[in-house]
Amino acid sequence: MNKFLSLLGFDPAKHSVRVEMMAGLTTFLTMSYILAVNPLILCDAGMDKGAVFSATVIAAAIATMVMAFYAKMPFALASGMGINAFFAYTLVIVMGYSWQQALAAVFIEGIVFIFLTIFRVREAIVNAIPLNLRYSISVGIGLFIAFIGLKNGGLVVSSEATMTSLGAWTPTTLIAAGGILLGAVLLALKVKGALFYTIIIMTVIGIPFGVTKIPEEFTVVSMPHSIEPVAFHIDFSRFISLDVEYYIVVFTLLFMDLFDTIGTLIGAATGAGMADKKTGRIHHLNKALMADAVGTTVGAICGTSTVTTYVESTTGILEGGRTGLTSLTTAMLFLAALFFSPVFLMIPAAATTSALFLVGVMMLRSIVHIDFIDFTESMPCFVTMLMMPFTASISEGIVLGMLSYVIVKVCTGRYKELSAVVYILSVFFLLKYIAPLL
Repeated sequence: MNKFLSLLGFDPAKHSVRVEMMAGLTTFLTMSYILAVNPLILCDAGMDKGAVFSATVIAAAIATMVMAFYAKMPFALASGMGINAFFAYTLVIVMGYSWQQALAAVFIEGIVFIFLTIFRVREAIVNAIPLNLRYSISVGIGLFIAFIGLKNGGLVVSSEATMTSLGAWTPTTLIAAGGILLGAVLLALKVKGALFYTIIIMTVIGIPFGVTKIPEEFTVVSMPHSIEPVAFHIDFSRFISLDVEYYIVVFTLLFMDLFDTIGTLIGAATGAGMADKKTGRIHHLNKALMADAVGTTVGAICGTSTVTTYVESTTGILEGGRTGLTSLTTAMLFLAALFFSPVFLMIPAAATTSALFLVGVMMLRSIVHIDFIDFTESMPCFVTMLMMPFTASISEGIVLGMLSYVIVKVCTGRYKELSAVVYILSVFFLLKYIAPLL
């Protein structure tokens, strides 16, 4: 048993099997909403809903197992939110590509990522990000996922007058708010598994109020849906025909995945104290990036949109997950979801609000390391932190933060503080915004 656990980076002297497995379960419950949401989104692109559900599960399980055994890190992966919407509503519905052609773009992106990771280009990009910006990424992600939690629980709603406002008090919002308070109390009392217990308790409380919905023909076990309708349906015709617009699509997917993943890894690892205190570098980073690249490639083959490292992994990390046993537990639960999907899909978004919000609170601790005295450091950090929740994009926060960092440093004569990689990245960032205007 110990030999097997060592393959996951588990050391009995430093880690606890119970804590690691509880962390993996917490991560799964927090991100399990993707099993309900992803099929609905890709279904709008004309894909088979049941097949996409199975493809989502299989791709997430494989990618997360690669993370467990190869990277030995407690991160979980699945089809990325935001990128799946770009896949369905922009590439297919607006731009007119078939979903098969869109899957080809995802597959090509994954292959490119694998090569970038092999030659350590992605790792070089991560390490080039200034230390203060890394801390701000962690804080920005905290604000972003807290906002997602509040939105999912109905506590924050859109408003024509003020853009956002407080939602009405309903059973759903009361469950969400109650979960935040209960979770905060349990965390303050240092209860192990506080976030997981909160999710379960609020799910049960939601049953009599109709927040947790039990299907009429409820069955605990169901046979998995076949992935045949979507698996291996990849159309490379646009790529072979040298379609420039299609190449831009591939680059866009590449860009979104790259910086969402980088932001998540930096933010989660830094916030949980898993990065080197002096350099800010993350151990086994390149292996974690490889798991992400493989996940994207496998996901396209199975029939789902880009697979990426999930920011919700922070819920498990902050429950004590530190090794691949955490991610392996999450992967096994994904596979179990193939047979117990009715049970897993019962957990309402309101029940996971507490986990997302409270993890956001915990991730704010990195803000104390930011140099707020030096305005050339603090202003870009503020841009990074603010733009993640305001643009609903981790990658946009990183890009705008980095660009403002370079511009302020150069304009104040401190251009020597910037590395060559930072300048190269800035050029690509500018092209990202300029290209659509040409």
